Amino acid sequence: MKPRRQGREARENRHIRPATEIAVRSRDEEELMTIVSDRAAPLILVLDCVQDPHNLGAILRTADGAGVHAVVAPKDKAVGITETVRRISVGAADHVPFVQVTNLARTIERLKEKGVWFVGTSDKADKSLYELDLKGPLALVLGAEEKGMRRLTEENCDFLASIPMAGKIECLNVSVSAGVCLFEAVRQRNSS
Repeated sequence: MKPRRQGREARENRHIRPATEIAVRSRDEEELMTIVSDRAAPLILVLDCVQDPHNLGAILRTADGAGVHAVVAPKDKAVGITETVRRISVGAADHVPFVQVTNLARTIERLKEKGVWFVGTSDKADKSLYELDLKGPLALVLGAEEKGMRRLTEENCDFLASIPMAGKIECLNVSVSAGVCLFEAVRQRNSS
């Protein structure tokens, strides 16, 4: 058995520029409204209190791949863009608009006024993700690690959907759930 090398650092990530080259800032609610207004069928991802920077980084990478127009999260009780998030996102944090809002319920109401429909993921949902129409102006809502969406966020969703689970484990990691939901929406949008 070979001895482990001491003091090894993570390998250099060729997909991301050093932090000194880009300063990523969060967008605000007004910028989000402009993003939504500029598109006929915006695809928005709402994260209700996701706290793990590794999850946020993975979600932003997936959001970029799915063509998400903006990722929305509350300012409190949620992780923002950090160097870890940037590194895990492999640069997607530099490209996907990340919007932090003071009042998530109010932001949802404003987006509804612009014609956006909200589909939240929940174990309590009566319908599967695959039974819902995910075309048109859409926001997919995912809750925090362990606890899921907060009550008020869930109540503000137009529909709740579950991801069918065939095994013994009840749910997926939030970053994996984001991938499943986003690419089902992409599949439906591309099939029309």
